[in-house]
Amino acid sequence: MFRKILPALLIFGLILSACAAPVAAPASEPASTPVAEEEPAEPQLQTVRVGHVPVTIYSPFYIAAAKGYFEDEGIAVEFTPVDGGTENVVQVAAGNFDVAGGGIGAGLLNAVARGIEFEIAAPMHTERPPLTSPFVVSKARYDSGELTSMSDMAGKKVSTNAAGAATEYWLWSALQQGGLDFPDVEVLGVGFRDVPPALESGSLDGGILGEPLATLMEDQGLVARLSEDFIADFTSTYVYFNTDWAAANPDLARRFIKAYLRGARDLNGDQWYADENLAIIEEYTGVPADVIRRANRSYHDPNGGIPVADMETLEDFFRRLGELNYEQDLDLSSLVNAGYVESALEELGGPVAWE
Repeated sequence: MFRKILPALLIFGLILSACAAPVAAPASEPASTPVAEEEPAEPQLQTVRVGHVPVTIYSPFYIAAAKGYFEDEGIAVEFTPVDGGTENVVQVAAGNFDVAGGGIGAGLLNAVARGIEFEIAAPMHTERPPLTSPFVVSKARYDSGELTSMSDMAGKKVSTNAAGAATEYWLWSALQQGGLDFPDVEVLGVGFRDVPPALESGSLDGGILGEPLATLMEDQGLVARLSEDFIADFTSTYVYFNTDWAAANPDLARRFIKAYLRGARDLNGDQWYADENLAIIEEYTGVPADVIRRANRSYHDPNGGIPVADMETLEDFFRRLGELNYEQDLDLSSLVNAGYVESALEELGGPVAWE
């Protein structure tokens, strides 16, 4: 009897299994809403405060800014104009600027002897004939034959734009061409803009006049160039770093010099006269591009060499004039940090020919 019941139970169980409702599939997870990807934030530019005099010798700064070379290095340059390069260096040493361009003068050397601190990170401009600061005289007196050579300046009143400035060395070098020295003339300090009217009135006989004023005044028939080849391959202006800023921001300082050298390279050789470059220089200096094209140009080392020997020449010159307040010569090489240029050159692919 049991044997007959078991198969029946098995068959019944199979029928129940077949008729049972299928097991529900697990509920699917609700579709997720796609999340919009956030665009990466633009990197913040680091501001560098730069003191400058709006004249053509500062052109590598202007080219690098206008063409985006500083921005390429993550830098936003904040330009502040000042009246003179010496003031620039004082301001950078005081921490009011991070970077400045300026010349080597007696006042600067005396300040270094007193303990003022800064770093020289690169050269700014080099003088080659025809010079950016020629020696000029009145056009009328030149045409009359009265003043036609540097030897004619004996016993005359001559000027530089400021006592103790590097242009004082320019004036001395120009006088040397005529066999003259400072005791042979009366040296006055006359600002560049005041030179033409002083020549016209006769209160001045000749003097150093910087470009582009020399070309502008020549266009107006007020001045004639007596000499513009009394110095060759001489560097008197440099790029200065505030030492605390540079120590706190070594990579930023290096990137600044890299961008600066790119600006200098864009002015190498005949590139100086490119329409784009002249337009940029006009924008920053206010001097018409046509005048810049015709004026004597400045030269900028595309490899950033810093000639300490030229600084030593100026120190020796100012000492002979009695304008230095210290006795022992300074170790001027200690002011130079060539590491920024060396790093920049590695990234720029090495030196290029300086034309």
